[in-house]
Amino acid sequence: MGSGKSTVGRILAKKIKFIFIDLDRMIELGEGKKIKDIFSLEGEKYFRDLESNITEKIFNNKNCIVACGGGIVERKQNMEIIKNSSTVIYLNISIREALERLENVNDRPLIEVKNKKETIKKLIRKRDTLYRKYADLIMDNNGKDPLKTANKIITALKA
Repeated sequence: MGSGKSTVGRILAKKIKFIFIDLDRMIELGEGKKIKDIFSLEGEKYFRDLESNITEKIFNNKNCIVACGGGIVERKQNMEIIKNSSTVIYLNISIREALERLENVNDRPLIEVKNKKETIKKLIRKRDTLYRKYADLIMDNNGKDPLKTANKIITALKA
């Protein structure tokens, strides 16, 4: 969450002439509701089920850059689908960077809590190990310009 997946993904897709897909936006379009509203009306499990269903459909496509929601990694079935058809890139940011980037964000249901900082820390610690497990490429995205990160990804993938 807040690592720059959508921003870097859009730039990367444009540079290599791939289609960009934001998984969360696809879910919103399909449901006709914002993620925040899906969480509040239907709950996280419902959202995660939607996420898994769309993952099965989207990852059959080629020549796409997909920005997945931060929690996608928590379901093994999602990551098996993604790993079988894609190169997985983990845009790693520190807890400090995440706190700075998400400080004034109010459209992320998992961090709309009293102790936002502690929740962000817990989420990152929980997910970091999983991201590292599934990643084919880990990119440090702390304080980085999204264009530079996209260029580094292209260089790394060519190597």
